[in-house]
Amino acid sequence: MTTSSTVSVRSAADPTRLFFWEEVVQDWQTGREQERHSAFSEYIARNLRALREGAAQEAGTVPSMRSVHRVPMRDDSVERLPGQYIAEHHTLTLFGLHQHAASEPVHRPGTGLGTACLLLRHSGALTQAAVERRLIAAATAQDLHELVQHLQRLVPLLRQAGVGLDYTRLFRELARWDEPDRNQVLRSWGLQYTDPGTPAEADGERAAKERAPYWVAFDPGAPDAGAELAALRSGAGREPGTVAAMWAFHRTRMASEWRNKGSLTRDLSAEHNVLTLFARHQQTHSRPMHIAGNSPGTAAGLLARKAAVESEGRAGTAALERRFGVLLTSADADELAMHLRSFIPLLSQAGVGLDYNLLRTALRTWDDPRRPDAATGWRQRWDRDFHVAATS
Repeated sequence: MTTSSTVSVRSAADPTRLFFWEEVVQDWQTGREQERHSAFSEYIARNLRALREGAAQEAGTVPSMRSVHRVPMRDDSVERLPGQYIAEHHTLTLFGLHQHAASEPVHRPGTGLGTACLLLRHSGALTQAAVERRLIAAATAQDLHELVQHLQRLVPLLRQAGVGLDYTRLFRELARWDEPDRNQVLRSWGLQYTDPGTPAEADGERAAKERAPYWVAFDPGAPDAGAELAALRSGAGREPGTVAAMWAFHRTRMASEWRNKGSLTRDLSAEHNVLTLFARHQQTHSRPMHIAGNSPGTAAGLLARKAAVESEGRAGTAALERRFGVLLTSADADELAMHLRSFIPLLSQAGVGLDYNLLRTALRTWDDPRRPDAATGWRQRWDRDFHVAATS
């Protein structure tokens, strides 16, 4: 979440008052200090009932909710309500649904939707597949109305598991859902949900396997292997971190602050591209196509040698060398990924594997300004690998 977007959304609300869900937290804290018998004051309890009444109603049509809105109605909004007013209406009704019968505030600053779903999964209330199915359904909603419908089914599950949610953050995200920067919201949800945290020592081998890159731990014989590869292929050509079907397979580590912001880092971009390339490469193969030590140069050289001994002869070798040469001239990581997308089908057809750990590192560093000589180093190494593999 950028600072500018945060300010713009907050400025649309009454800057002198807290959002209602923030008032609930303040009221609860006051009640504890005063040793009040009930968890919440009558003012809070009455308005929570109003929020639940508005759950199935259109924004602006519930008179009892108007006092809890902080986004004002403009004089020129008779025909169409402001988008942020609608977003606040939905946030309020979701909060009312979540807070119902809870003895403590469910507004938890810092707990984004992805984090909440991760906590829900860890609670054991639902299976991992069930949690991911609900999160993906929300993330793939075509518009705000559909998103809210999915959240209305998810929020009661969070309540039952005792998991809270940052409703100020959710308000901002709902306000942005139909805007061009939805991708940043999606990326933040995915990064939060896939946050590996700090595994306990007792987790040992299992935790290490879960943190290993997908292509390293991939089992071609697993029952879900085909479906997983299809999910990864769906991300080809799309913005990294925004494809909900891929979230479960990301292993990128980054600071929590960057996850919460939905930052698009070099690591995430490289992993996204490698996942989609690996899925295309592994398709139809019963043995792993991740082969440690097989650089793109080595793989291209093996293809060239294979072409030389088959019907294509010298002409086939020259064609492959030209094609590989174009790949080496890539100006940046995006161009390199583009050339790899046309190169991978050739490797797949010939059954030649590739070192995807090495490829991820190359994509991450190819045009990194902190490593100005990285691309040159990769080009020289891969060119050498090509000639060694092609002539040995």
